[in-house]
Amino acid sequence: MNRQANRNRNTAGIVLAGLMTLAASTALAKDALKIGVPTALTGTYADLGNQAKRAIEFAAQQANAAGGVAGHKVEVEYLDTEAKPDLARRQAEKLALQGNKVLIGAVASGEALAIAPLLARWDAIYVATINKSDKITGDSCVPRLFRVNNADSSDAATATPWLKERPEKEWALIGADIAWGRDVAASFTKSAESQGKKVVSENFSPLGTNDFATYIQKIKNSGAKGVYVALAGRDAVNFATQAKQYGLLDSATVAGVSFVTDNTVTAIGEPSKGISGIVNYSATLDTPANKQFVAAWEKYYPGTQPSNFEGDTYIGMQVIFQAVAASGSVKAADLAKAIPGKSYDTIVGKVLLRKEDNQLVRPNYFGVVEESGGKLRPVIKMSVPAETATTPPSPACKLG
Repeated sequence: MNRQANRNRNTAGIVLAGLMTLAASTALAKDALKIGVPTALTGTYADLGNQAKRAIEFAAQQANAAGGVAGHKVEVEYLDTEAKPDLARRQAEKLALQGNKVLIGAVASGEALAIAPLLARWDAIYVATINKSDKITGDSCVPRLFRVNNADSSDAATATPWLKERPEKEWALIGADIAWGRDVAASFTKSAESQGKKVVSENFSPLGTNDFATYIQKIKNSGAKGVYVALAGRDAVNFATQAKQYGLLDSATVAGVSFVTDNTVTAIGEPSKGISGIVNYSATLDTPANKQFVAAWEKYYPGTQPSNFEGDTYIGMQVIFQAVAASGSVKAADLAKAIPGKSYDTIVGKVLLRKEDNQLVRPNYFGVVEESGGKLRPVIKMSVPAETATTPPSPACKLG
Protein backbone atom coordinates (compact mmCIF):
# COMPACT_ATOMS: atom_id res chain seq x y z
CA MET A 1 0.00 0.00 0.00
CA ASN A 2 2.76 2.44 0.93
CA ARG A 3 4.69 1.67 -2.28
CA GLN A 4 1.55 2.24 -4.38
CA ALA A 5 0.79 5.48 -2.54
CA ASN A 6 4.32 6.66 -3.12
CA ARG A 7 4.06 5.78 -6.82
CA ASN A 8 0.77 7.71 -7.04
CA ARG A 9 2.29 10.69 -5.29
CA ASN A 10 5.33 10.62 -7.57
CA THR A 11 3.10 10.38 -10.64
CA ALA A 12 0.97 13.28 -9.39
CA GLY A 13 4.10 15.33 -8.73
CA ILE A 14 5.43 14.66 -12.23
CA VAL A 15 2.05 15.60 -13.77
CA LEU A 16 1.86 18.79 -11.66
CA ALA A 17 5.41 19.72 -12.57
CA GLY A 18 4.60 19.08 -16.22
CA LEU A 19 1.52 21.27 -16.03
CA MET A 20 3.49 24.05 -14.36
CA THR A 21 6.19 23.81 -17.03
CA LEU A 22 3.52 23.90 -19.74
CA ALA A 23 1.90 26.97 -18.16
CA ALA A 24 5.26 28.72 -17.91
CA SER A 25 6.10 27.80 -21.50
CA THR A 26 2.73 29.12 -22.67
CA ALA A 27 3.33 32.42 -20.89
CA LEU A 28 6.85 32.67 -22.31
CA ALA A 29 5.56 31.74 -25.76
CA LYS A 30 3.74 35.06 -26.10
CA ASP A 31 5.68 37.24 -28.48
CA ALA A 32 7.14 40.43 -27.06
CA LEU A 33 5.72 43.76 -28.15
CA LYS A 34 8.86 45.12 -29.81
CA ILE A 35 8.86 48.89 -30.18
CA GLY A 36 11.40 50.80 -32.27
CA VAL A 37 12.12 54.45 -31.56
CA PRO A 38 13.90 56.39 -34.31
CA THR A 39 14.26 59.79 -32.65
CA ALA A 40 16.58 62.78 -32.23
CA LEU A 41 18.93 61.95 -29.37
CA THR A 42 21.53 64.49 -30.54
CA GLY A 43 21.33 67.78 -32.45
CA THR A 44 18.92 70.71 -32.38
CA TYR A 45 15.92 68.61 -31.38
CA ALA A 46 17.75 66.34 -28.91
CA ASP A 47 15.72 67.65 -25.98
CA LEU A 48 12.47 66.76 -27.74
CA GLY A 49 13.72 63.31 -28.67
CA ASN A 50 14.83 62.63 -25.12
CA GLN A 51 11.40 63.70 -23.87
CA ALA A 52 9.86 61.09 -26.19
CA LYS A 53 12.35 58.53 -24.89
CA ARG A 54 11.47 59.21 -21.25
CA ALA A 55 7.75 58.80 -21.93
CA ILE A 56 8.27 55.54 -23.81
CA GLU A 57 10.54 54.14 -21.08
CA PHE A 58 8.00 55.10 -18.44
CA ALA A 59 5.08 53.49 -20.29
CA ALA A 60 7.10 50.32 -20.98
CA GLN A 61 8.13 49.85 -17.36
CA GLN A 62 4.55 50.45 -16.21
CA ALA A 63 3.30 47.76 -18.58
CA ASN A 64 6.00 45.24 -17.71
CA ALA A 65 5.52 45.78 -13.98
CA ALA A 66 1.88 44.78 -14.51
CA GLY A 67 2.83 41.57 -16.35
CA GLY A 68 3.10 43.05 -19.84
CA VAL A 69 0.44 44.18 -22.30
CA ALA A 70 -2.09 41.33 -22.27
CA GLY A 71 0.85 39.12 -21.30
CA HIS A 72 3.22 40.49 -23.94
CA LYS A 73 6.46 41.88 -22.54
CA VAL A 74 7.34 45.32 -23.91
CA GLU A 75 10.82 45.65 -25.40
CA VAL A 76 12.14 48.96 -26.72
CA GLU A 77 15.11 49.84 -28.94
CA TYR A 78 16.28 53.38 -29.74
CA LEU A 79 18.31 54.78 -32.64
CA ASP A 80 19.41 58.39 -33.14
CA THR A 81 18.02 60.25 -36.17
CA GLU A 82 19.36 63.75 -35.38
CA ALA A 83 15.91 64.85 -36.69
CA LYS A 84 17.17 64.33 -40.25
CA PRO A 85 14.56 62.74 -42.59
CA ASP A 86 17.00 60.58 -44.58
CA LEU A 87 18.66 59.29 -41.44
CA ALA A 88 15.24 58.72 -39.83
CA ARG A 89 14.22 56.56 -42.78
CA ARG A 90 17.40 54.48 -42.52
CA GLN A 91 17.16 54.10 -38.76
CA ALA A 92 13.46 53.20 -38.92
CA GLU A 93 14.22 50.56 -41.55
CA LYS A 94 17.00 49.12 -39.39
CA LEU A 95 14.70 48.94 -36.39
CA ALA A 96 11.90 47.32 -38.38
CA LEU A 97 14.19 44.74 -39.99
CA GLN A 98 15.44 43.85 -36.51
CA GLY A 99 11.87 42.98 -35.56
CA ASN A 100 10.75 46.28 -34.04
CA LYS A 101 7.62 46.58 -36.17
CA VAL A 102 5.86 49.19 -34.01
CA LEU A 103 7.61 52.53 -34.54
CA ILE A 104 7.08 55.70 -32.54
CA GLY A 105 8.85 58.85 -31.34
CA ALA A 106 10.36 60.76 -34.29
CA VAL A 107 10.35 64.53 -33.81
CA ALA A 108 10.42 66.45 -37.11
CA SER A 109 7.49 66.07 -39.50
CA GLY A 110 9.93 65.42 -42.32
CA GLU A 111 11.01 62.27 -40.49
CA ALA A 112 7.47 60.89 -40.39
CA LEU A 113 6.95 61.80 -44.05
CA ALA A 114 10.16 59.94 -44.97
CA ILE A 115 9.14 56.85 -43.01
CA ALA A 116 5.48 56.65 -44.11
CA PRO A 117 5.82 55.37 -47.71
CA LEU A 118 7.95 52.39 -46.60
CA LEU A 119 5.87 51.09 -43.70
CA ALA A 120 4.03 48.46 -45.76
CA ARG A 121 7.30 47.21 -47.26
CA TRP A 122 8.76 46.84 -43.77
CA ASP A 123 5.52 45.30 -42.45
CA ALA A 124 5.55 48.00 -39.74
CA ILE A 125 3.34 50.75 -38.34
CA TYR A 126 4.28 54.22 -37.14
CA VAL A 127 2.51 56.22 -34.44
CA ALA A 128 3.20 59.97 -34.62
CA THR A 129 3.20 61.75 -31.26
CA ILE A 130 5.17 64.94 -32.01
CA ASN A 131 5.01 65.32 -35.82
CA LYS A 132 2.51 68.07 -36.71
CA SER A 133 2.49 68.60 -40.47
CA ASP A 134 -0.98 68.43 -42.02
CA LYS A 135 0.49 66.29 -44.81
CA ILE A 136 0.79 63.35 -42.40
CA THR A 137 -2.98 63.01 -42.27
CA GLY A 138 -3.47 64.77 -45.60
CA ASP A 139 -2.03 64.04 -49.03
CA SER A 140 0.77 61.88 -47.56
CA CYS A 141 -1.44 59.69 -45.37
CA VAL A 142 -0.98 55.92 -45.50
CA PRO A 143 -2.94 53.12 -43.77
CA ARG A 144 -0.08 52.20 -41.42
CA LEU A 145 0.59 55.75 -40.17
CA PHE A 146 -1.38 57.06 -37.17
CA ARG A 147 -1.23 60.40 -35.37
CA VAL A 148 -2.24 60.97 -31.74
CA ASN A 149 -1.00 64.57 -31.32
CA ASN A 150 -2.64 67.75 -32.63
CA ALA A 151 -1.93 68.67 -36.25
CA ASP A 152 -0.88 72.14 -37.40
CA SER A 153 -4.39 72.94 -38.64
CA SER A 154 -5.81 71.95 -35.26
CA ASP A 155 -3.37 74.27 -33.51
CA ALA A 156 -4.46 77.07 -35.85
CA ALA A 157 -8.10 76.34 -35.07
CA THR A 158 -7.25 76.62 -31.36
CA ALA A 159 -5.39 79.90 -31.84
CA THR A 160 -8.18 81.53 -33.89
CA PRO A 161 -10.46 82.46 -30.93
CA TRP A 162 -7.44 84.01 -29.20
CA LEU A 163 -6.51 85.95 -32.33
CA LYS A 164 -10.06 87.26 -32.60
CA GLU A 165 -9.68 89.04 -29.26
CA ARG A 166 -6.23 90.48 -29.96
CA PRO A 167 -5.94 94.17 -30.97
CA GLU A 168 -2.81 93.65 -33.10
CA LYS A 169 -3.56 93.91 -36.82
CA GLU A 170 -0.10 93.28 -38.30
CA TRP A 171 1.75 90.05 -37.53
CA ALA A 172 5.15 88.61 -38.34
CA LEU A 173 5.95 84.92 -38.62
CA ILE A 174 9.15 83.06 -37.90
CA GLY A 175 9.38 79.31 -38.28
CA ALA A 176 11.84 76.52 -38.82
CA ASP A 177 12.56 76.01 -42.51
CA ILE A 178 11.14 72.49 -42.51
CA ALA A 179 7.73 70.98 -43.31
CA TRP A 180 6.37 71.76 -39.84
CA GLY A 181 7.46 75.42 -39.80
CA ARG A 182 6.00 76.13 -43.23
CA ASP A 183 2.80 74.29 -42.35
CA VAL A 184 2.36 76.46 -39.27
CA ALA A 185 2.95 79.60 -41.32
CA ALA A 186 0.26 78.63 -43.83
CA SER A 187 -2.23 77.67 -41.11
CA PHE A 188 -1.59 80.81 -39.04
CA THR A 189 -1.86 83.09 -42.08
CA LYS A 190 -5.24 81.56 -42.91
CA SER A 191 -6.47 82.03 -39.32
CA ALA A 192 -5.14 85.58 -39.13
CA GLU A 193 -6.83 86.61 -42.37
CA SER A 194 -10.11 85.11 -41.20
CA GLN A 195 -9.96 87.53 -38.25
CA GLY A 196 -9.05 90.61 -40.28
CA LYS A 197 -5.34 90.45 -39.45
CA LYS A 198 -2.42 90.64 -41.88
CA VAL A 199 0.93 88.84 -41.97
CA VAL A 200 3.48 91.51 -42.97
CA SER A 201 6.70 89.53 -42.53
CA GLU A 202 7.35 85.83 -43.09
CA ASN A 203 10.68 84.31 -42.07
CA PHE A 204 12.12 80.78 -42.10
CA SER A 205 15.36 79.89 -40.36
CA PRO A 206 17.46 76.74 -41.00
CA LEU A 207 17.36 74.07 -38.33
CA GLY A 208 20.16 74.71 -35.84
CA THR A 209 20.36 78.49 -36.33
CA ASN A 210 22.51 80.15 -33.66
CA ASP A 211 22.23 83.81 -34.66
CA PHE A 212 18.70 85.18 -35.13
CA ALA A 213 19.72 88.86 -35.22
CA THR A 214 18.94 89.33 -38.93
CA TYR A 215 15.48 87.75 -38.56
CA ILE A 216 14.70 89.79 -35.45
CA GLN A 217 15.71 93.06 -37.12
CA LYS A 218 13.59 92.24 -40.17
CA ILE A 219 10.59 91.59 -37.92
CA LYS A 220 11.12 94.88 -36.06
CA ASN A 221 11.46 96.78 -39.34
CA SER A 222 8.17 95.32 -40.60
CA GLY A 223 6.20 97.20 -37.98
CA ALA A 224 4.43 94.03 -36.84
CA LYS A 225 2.78 94.36 -33.45
CA GLY A 226 2.47 90.60 -33.02
CA VAL A 227 4.94 87.77 -33.66
CA TYR A 228 3.95 84.13 -34.11
CA VAL A 229 6.76 81.61 -33.61
CA ALA A 230 7.10 78.03 -34.86
CA LEU A 231 10.46 77.09 -33.38
CA ALA A 232 11.28 74.29 -30.98
CA GLY A 233 14.17 72.89 -28.98
CA ARG A 234 17.45 74.78 -29.12
CA ASP A 235 16.16 77.03 -31.93
CA ALA A 236 13.33 78.26 -29.68
CA VAL A 237 15.71 78.98 -26.82
CA ASN A 238 18.18 80.84 -29.05
CA PHE A 239 15.46 82.95 -30.68
CA ALA A 240 13.71 83.87 -27.42
CA THR A 241 16.95 84.78 -25.67
CA GLN A 242 18.07 87.03 -28.53
CA ALA A 243 14.57 88.48 -29.03
CA LYS A 244 14.74 89.63 -25.41
CA GLN A 245 18.21 91.11 -25.90
CA TYR A 246 17.08 93.08 -28.96
CA GLY A 247 13.88 94.29 -27.32
CA LEU A 248 11.43 92.33 -29.49
CA LEU A 249 9.75 90.58 -26.57
CA ASP A 250 9.07 93.97 -24.98
CA SER A 251 7.86 95.77 -28.12
CA ALA A 252 5.52 93.12 -29.58
CA THR A 253 3.04 90.47 -28.48
CA VAL A 254 4.74 87.10 -28.91
CA ALA A 255 2.98 83.76 -29.19
CA GLY A 256 3.65 80.44 -30.83
CA VAL A 257 3.34 76.70 -31.11
CA SER A 258 5.88 74.29 -29.56
CA PHE A 259 7.41 77.53 -28.28
CA VAL A 260 5.90 77.72 -24.79
CA THR A 261 6.67 74.12 -23.89
CA ASP A 262 7.73 73.19 -20.36
CA ASN A 263 11.37 72.49 -21.19
CA THR A 264 11.73 75.53 -23.43
CA VAL A 265 10.31 77.81 -20.73
CA THR A 266 12.74 76.33 -18.19
CA ALA A 267 15.66 76.92 -20.56
CA ILE A 268 14.64 80.48 -21.48
CA GLY A 269 13.81 81.52 -17.93
CA GLU A 270 12.45 84.96 -17.07
CA PRO A 271 12.25 86.27 -20.69
CA SER A 272 9.54 83.65 -21.41
CA LYS A 273 7.13 85.23 -18.91
CA GLY A 274 4.02 86.50 -20.68
CA ILE A 275 4.57 84.58 -23.94
CA SER A 276 1.34 82.99 -25.14
CA GLY A 277 0.80 79.91 -27.23
CA ILE A 278 -0.61 76.51 -27.95
CA VAL A 279 -0.41 74.06 -25.05
CA ASN A 280 -1.17 70.60 -26.43
CA TYR A 281 -0.74 68.87 -23.08
CA SER A 282 -0.07 70.07 -19.53
CA ALA A 283 0.69 68.20 -16.33
CA THR A 284 -1.87 70.53 -14.70
CA LEU A 285 -4.70 69.11 -16.82
CA ASP A 286 -7.56 68.30 -14.46
CA THR A 287 -8.65 64.78 -15.38
CA PRO A 288 -8.54 61.76 -13.03
CA ALA A 289 -6.42 59.80 -15.51
CA ASN A 290 -3.93 62.64 -15.86
CA LYS A 291 -3.63 63.13 -12.12
CA GLN A 292 -2.85 59.43 -11.75
CA PHE A 293 -0.33 59.62 -14.58
CA VAL A 294 1.44 62.67 -13.12
CA ALA A 295 1.63 61.09 -9.65
CA ALA A 296 3.19 57.91 -11.07
CA TRP A 297 5.57 59.96 -13.23
CA GLU A 298 6.78 61.97 -10.23
CA LYS A 299 7.64 58.73 -8.42
CA TYR A 300 9.53 57.33 -11.40
CA TYR A 301 11.26 60.62 -12.29
CA PRO A 302 11.57 62.41 -8.92
CA GLY A 303 11.46 66.19 -9.01
CA THR A 304 9.86 66.39 -12.45
CA GLN A 305 6.44 66.56 -14.06
CA PRO A 306 5.66 65.30 -17.56
CA SER A 307 6.15 67.89 -20.29
CA ASN A 308 3.81 68.40 -23.24
CA PHE A 309 5.84 66.12 -25.55
CA GLU A 310 6.11 63.52 -22.81
CA GLY A 311 2.36 63.61 -22.29
CA ASP A 312 1.64 63.34 -26.02
CA THR A 313 4.06 60.43 -26.46
CA TYR A 314 2.55 58.62 -23.49
CA ILE A 315 -0.83 58.92 -25.23
CA GLY A 316 0.72 57.19 -28.24
CA MET A 317 1.83 54.33 -26.00
CA GLN A 318 -1.67 54.14 -24.49
CA VAL A 319 -3.18 53.72 -27.95
CA ILE A 320 -0.67 51.02 -28.90
CA PHE A 321 -1.18 49.08 -25.66
CA GLN A 322 -4.97 49.20 -25.89
CA ALA A 323 -4.89 48.08 -29.53
CA VAL A 324 -2.66 45.12 -28.59
CA ALA A 325 -5.01 44.17 -25.76
CA ALA A 326 -8.09 44.45 -27.98
CA SER A 327 -6.63 42.53 -30.93
CA GLY A 328 -4.66 40.00 -28.91
CA SER A 329 -1.75 40.51 -31.30
CA VAL A 330 1.56 42.35 -31.51
CA LYS A 331 1.81 41.92 -35.29
CA ALA A 332 1.94 45.18 -37.21
CA ALA A 333 -0.60 44.02 -39.80
CA ASP A 334 -3.11 43.18 -37.07
CA LEU A 335 -2.53 46.46 -35.23
CA ALA A 336 -2.90 48.44 -38.47
CA LYS A 337 -6.44 47.05 -38.70
CA ALA A 338 -7.19 47.27 -34.97
CA ILE A 339 -6.19 50.89 -34.28
CA PRO A 340 -8.46 53.04 -36.52
CA GLY A 341 -12.12 53.74 -35.79
CA LYS A 342 -11.81 52.93 -32.07
CA SER A 343 -12.08 55.04 -28.92
CA TYR A 344 -9.23 55.06 -26.41
CA ASP A 345 -8.99 55.89 -22.72
CA THR A 346 -6.19 58.44 -22.44
CA ILE A 347 -4.85 61.05 -20.06
CA VAL A 348 -6.83 63.72 -21.97
CA GLY A 349 -10.06 61.71 -21.78
CA LYS A 350 -11.82 59.12 -23.94
CA VAL A 351 -11.04 59.99 -27.55
CA LEU A 352 -11.66 58.54 -31.01
CA LEU A 353 -8.96 57.69 -33.50
CA ARG A 354 -10.67 58.66 -36.73
CA LYS A 355 -10.63 56.01 -39.47
CA GLU A 356 -10.93 58.51 -42.34
CA ASP A 357 -7.37 59.83 -41.83
CA ASN A 358 -5.96 57.94 -38.80
CA GLN A 359 -6.06 61.12 -36.68
CA LEU A 360 -6.88 61.14 -32.96
CA VAL A 361 -9.76 63.54 -32.29
CA ARG A 362 -8.70 65.27 -29.08
CA PRO A 363 -9.03 68.56 -27.23
CA ASN A 364 -6.46 71.34 -27.45
CA TYR A 365 -5.47 74.24 -25.21
CA PHE A 366 -4.14 77.79 -25.30
CA GLY A 367 -2.15 79.31 -22.48
CA VAL A 368 0.43 81.79 -21.28
CA VAL A 369 3.72 81.50 -19.40
CA GLU A 370 3.36 82.65 -15.81
CA GLU A 371 4.30 81.76 -12.23
CA SER A 372 2.56 78.61 -11.01
CA GLY A 373 3.61 76.66 -7.96
CA GLY A 374 6.71 78.80 -7.60
CA LYS A 375 7.88 78.06 -11.13
CA LEU A 376 7.46 79.62 -14.56
CA ARG A 377 5.37 77.30 -16.72
CA PRO A 378 2.74 77.37 -19.48
CA VAL A 379 -0.65 77.69 -17.79
CA ILE A 380 -3.81 76.74 -19.69
CA LYS A 381 -6.17 79.70 -20.12
CA MET A 382 -8.55 78.33 -22.77
CA SER A 383 -9.72 74.80 -23.53
CA VAL A 384 -11.10 73.88 -26.94
CA PRO A 385 -13.18 70.66 -27.14
CA ALA A 386 -12.06 67.82 -29.38
CA GLU A 387 -14.72 68.30 -32.06
CA THR A 388 -13.73 71.97 -32.51
CA ALA A 389 -9.99 71.63 -32.01
CA THR A 390 -9.59 68.79 -34.51
CA THR A 391 -10.24 69.98 -38.04
CA PRO A 392 -12.25 67.69 -40.38
CA PRO A 393 -10.48 64.98 -42.41
CA SER A 394 -8.66 66.31 -45.45
CA PRO A 395 -10.18 65.23 -48.78
CA ALA A 396 -6.58 64.77 -49.92
CA CYS A 397 -6.22 61.73 -47.63
CA LYS A 398 -7.20 58.59 -49.53
CA LEU A 399 -6.78 55.58 -47.28
CA GLY A 400 -8.98 53.34 -49.38
